[in-house]
Amino acid sequence: MPSPQDSAVNLSVVLITRNESRHVLACLQSVAFADEWIVVDAASSDDTREIAEAFGARVVRTDDWPGFGPQKNRALALARGRWVLSIDADERIGPALAAEIRAAVAPDKAGGAAGYELERLSSFCGQWMRHGDWYPDRVLRLFRRDAGRFTDDLVHESVRVDGPVARLRGDLLHETMTDLDDALAKLNRYSAGRAHDMQRQGKAGSVAGALGHAAWTFARGYLFKRGFLDGRLGLVLALYAAEGTYYRYLKLWLLAREPAALAGK
Repeated sequence: MPSPQDSAVNLSVVLITRNESRHVLACLQSVAFADEWIVVDAASSDDTREIAEAFGARVVRTDDWPGFGPQKNRALALARGRWVLSIDADERIGPALAAEIRAAVAPDKAGGAAGYELERLSSFCGQWMRHGDWYPDRVLRLFRRDAGRFTDDLVHESVRVDGPVARLRGDLLHETMTDLDDALAKLNRYSAGRAHDMQRQGKAGSVAGALGHAAWTFARGYLFKRGFLDGRLGLVLALYAAEGTYYRYLKLWLLAREPAALAGK
């Protein structure tokens, strides 16, 4: 049962980190309108925790890494607010979206949704990508604490909400993959994590399936969703997405053949 102190907390921000000293302060400053900030840090070796604490966040360190979904649920369990806003360290809430969030969670607002989707605008190698698979990238990030929980996926976790979901206008800015080396490193980690998630869900992979899914990913993002309007980097991003899909399904196939081959990836 919430304490009297908890009842004064209307909006909690939850954030997980690991070596995010370059991003965490700007991220927290963009959500300074919240009532509390919860940071669960996976044993950073830089000064991420110190920066977050100096801002005023409650910081909890963990020495293990259970995956993105379980780690975010750890942060969620520490939140006291009636509403929760989940944000990543490389994301920012702009003034227009901040005003919409404040209005959506106003204590005197009657009825309404149990959760809200935000439209995420991401950068790729220094360019904002406004077409293709990446935009509008609708993500459910704002929800009532008693109605939502993160899935237990290792990567690409999402929020499941018990109740109606609405959508807010205004972009959630996502400054990700600043260069190709960063993008390729994430492709390798995320494709392995998704392969493990898919295997747990009982899915099977094959070489033919990997090629087919990759081809469809490219066609969908570059042609049907007009990724070509983002210019040369639109083509690069479509090829990158197709490559990530290919390796995800290929690793899923390899897990069935040689489970130890992807251990720890």
